[in-house]
Amino acid sequence: MRRPGLHRQHGKPGGGGGGAKGIYVKLAISVVVLLICTFSLFFSDTIGGNRGSLEPSEINTEELWESAKSGGWRPSSAPRSDWPPPPKETNGYLRVRCNGGLNQQRSAICNAVLAARIMNATLVLPELDANSFWHDNSGFQGIYDVEHFVQTLKYDVRIVESIPEIRKNGKTKKIKAHQIRPPRDAPISWYTTVALKKMQEHGAIYLTPFSHRLAEEIDNSEYQRLRCRVNYHALRFKPNIMKLSESIVDKLRAQGHFMSIHLRFEMDMLAFAGCFDIFSPEEQSILKKYRKENFAEKRLVYKERRAIGKCPLTPEEVGLVLRAMGFDNSTRIYLAAGELFGGERFMKPFRDLFPRLENHSSVDSSEELATNTRGLLGSAVDYMVCLLSDIFMPTYDGPSNFANNLLGHRLYYGFRTTIRPDRKGLAPVFIDRENGRTAGFEQAVRRVMLKTNFGGPHKRVPPESFYTNSWPECFCQVSPKNPADKCPPDNIMETLDRQLENEKPEKGSDLVWTLLSCGGYLVAVWTIL
Repeated sequence: MRRPGLHRQHGKPGGGGGGAKGIYVKLAISVVVLLICTFSLFFSDTIGGNRGSLEPSEINTEELWESAKSGGWRPSSAPRSDWPPPPKETNGYLRVRCNGGLNQQRSAICNAVLAARIMNATLVLPELDANSFWHDNSGFQGIYDVEHFVQTLKYDVRIVESIPEIRKNGKTKKIKAHQIRPPRDAPISWYTTVALKKMQEHGAIYLTPFSHRLAEEIDNSEYQRLRCRVNYHALRFKPNIMKLSESIVDKLRAQGHFMSIHLRFEMDMLAFAGCFDIFSPEEQSILKKYRKENFAEKRLVYKERRAIGKCPLTPEEVGLVLRAMGFDNSTRIYLAAGELFGGERFMKPFRDLFPRLENHSSVDSSEELATNTRGLLGSAVDYMVCLLSDIFMPTYDGPSNFANNLLGHRLYYGFRTTIRPDRKGLAPVFIDRENGRTAGFEQAVRRVMLKTNFGGPHKRVPPESFYTNSWPECFCQVSPKNPADKCPPDNIMETLDRQLENEKPEKGSDLVWTLLSCGGYLVAVWTIL
């Protein structure tokens, strides 16, 4: 006897469509089940922080020790269109006071040169603020090679160390620069109108403060290339700083590759970020006091800030990222950092993961560095060592001028490898780990890091700074698809020299600056006596 429902009914002639229909139904059910399984796997993978992939993501650390692929691009900041030399006549003198730390000042110097070019002004050697944090009054001459700076920019602007005396009505007198506070991120039009008018009225202007006082995004590639010529060619540290930096790099590289890390876990940055909860009550009081004294009042909730990647990575988190990427405890690391807030309690977990840690004091115990480790000299040495290292990793590249300038310099220096942790992408991974969900942690970290750029050419997207990424304006290709990207001719320097020679006054002539009155404005010109 057959059990009900288990026997097959044979269709009658003309009723074969019922069997086919049953097959289609079964196929449809199978497809639906397959889709459900697929989506279930996808969503469980997504909800779980992108963990548990069937094929674990891997990062080839050996490749990271080499420069990133250039895609046929090479650094080039030479002019590619008509670029006349500074004319014999000038509209006056431009003085600027560059405030902030060494790297903020560096960007300001680039802007000062561009502003002088825009206004056809003679640039007075920029003044470096005797910063209250650094307590250092080395000045431009104490940090940079002045002769190299002036010589490198001779095709772009006239530069003097100070405003010279002028001759007016047969008498010699000094020009007093008219002081102006420029607006933040001022457009070019401000310099060609407001600033230029005051310069022509007074013969000289003094712009102070001069940090972030010229817009970064300018629709003029030649102006942007001038910034690169200043930043990557003209601004060279003094020979003693270069020698000291190269000595440290040689000692580090004597034992193989080395990585540099800008460990931005310092009081000012933590107070700025508003990330207090991981510290003791006493430490939180210090951070809150510093924030109140130095930054605008703002409601900051640690858990919210942490979840969106606004907190600097802790030293331990930096170590865990590197370990997940495949770097082992034999990796040699140079630390560029100020005083670590929280002390050894935060540093020990990192040191346990990577014991081969160095800084400029441990590699070079010379008296020159020992007496100025926290001043501009120490910052300059750290900058050069990080520039020349095989890999550079900034742990907080948001408002950090040091990290941002280095990222741009290393890109220009030949697409040297950088590791830029995506703090927003890593935040949920670390939060899961803190809550005990550690399965698949390293794979999740690798998946986040594989989406980042390791130093190759890439499009600049706001809020990324021009000083962080000057591609494509300051790069070129020998055989480009776009004619604007074509490298300048090999004889470009000969052309610039020839143009400059044509602008020079007659040899053997004595020159003085003369102030002429023209339509109510003062115009400074070279006068042949």
